[in-house]
Amino acid sequence: MIFKQALRKELSFTTGGVFLVLVTIMITTLVIRILGFAANGTVNPKDAFVLIALATLGYMAVLLTVSLFVAVLIVLVRWYKDSEMIVWFASGLSVTNLIRPILQFATPLIIIIALLALFVWPWSNRESTLISQRFQQRDDVSMVAAGQFKESAKADRVFFIEELDPDKSEVKNIFAADSKNGRLSIAVASTGFIQNSEDGEKSIVLNNGRRYEGLPTQPDFRILEFNEYTTKIRSKEALAPPPRDREKSVTELLSTAEPAQINANRAELLWRIGLPLMALGLVLIAIPLAYVNPRLGNYTAMFYAILIYLIYSNLLNLTQNFVSQGKVNVYMGIWPIHVIALLAATVLIRNRINPSLKWWRRQLPARIASK
Repeated sequence: MIFKQALRKELSFTTGGVFLVLVTIMITTLVIRILGFAANGTVNPKDAFVLIALATLGYMAVLLTVSLFVAVLIVLVRWYKDSEMIVWFASGLSVTNLIRPILQFATPLIIIIALLALFVWPWSNRESTLISQRFQQRDDVSMVAAGQFKESAKADRVFFIEELDPDKSEVKNIFAADSKNGRLSIAVASTGFIQNSEDGEKSIVLNNGRRYEGLPTQPDFRILEFNEYTTKIRSKEALAPPPRDREKSVTELLSTAEPAQINANRAELLWRIGLPLMALGLVLIAIPLAYVNPRLGNYTAMFYAILIYLIYSNLLNLTQNFVSQGKVNVYMGIWPIHVIALLAATVLIRNRINPSLKWWRRQLPARIASK
């Protein structure tokens, strides 16, 4: 009982510590990436922290899976290193007695991983896409600010307004440059106002100004004076784009009847279901993998752990791609990887029960192997 309580306590602290380290690394990477998008004009700088939070929530299931695997490995490696496992074995217990308390600790986390993969992952992806699309579909008038040059969403129009009265929708000293069909048009005026039409279109009306069309070096260059000139601003609704596979809820993935999307939806569902199953398989593999021979060093288990995780996750992604392409049926692709992981965990655990026997005799029942 004392050992089990100590095991749960160490697993809790270690899992929390590893998780915080991974989240810190993830947030640092996302800050660099998303701020780069903001600098390029792909996303609104004001939305950068929201996008970072959403992306972190989306990858929380993967981070928690890795944290659980590494935590079990680190705790058991320390127990072997500090001879605490010798006390465990001297008490008449074996490696198999570790399975139950570790699974009792891991089961709530695996359930959380499943909920994050099934519900939080698509929601965070969908919200991130909507925020990005809303910024890209913004109308030009929303970008107008006094004393600043502002570029339109499609980078084909530039505005400059020296003074702006939001209450009266009046503007002063306006500069508007428009590029259309390879021809440059520049309009300048001393005064103007923002006009709203009944159909929702917005325009800027310039008063008492000049308009320059073309290039000064070309024969078709023109200078026009006007009393009133209207330039339309494309006011668009931020329409929600069709959701991608990673943005669809479980209900949408199951209810889609379009043949072109069935395989992709099933592949996405396979990945979401596979993530908690992978967490379970990794926890079971970590129990025998943590064995440390003091003569061989303490980092051998960690090397094998990284290798196993990479192989496991890549096989899961590869199966998802095969199902998405229609090369493998979803019912055939969802179980082999996880069954192999459970079999590997079983073989490794039995190898640790009685290492004095030959490897093939360790896989037999105890009463048969002893004969």
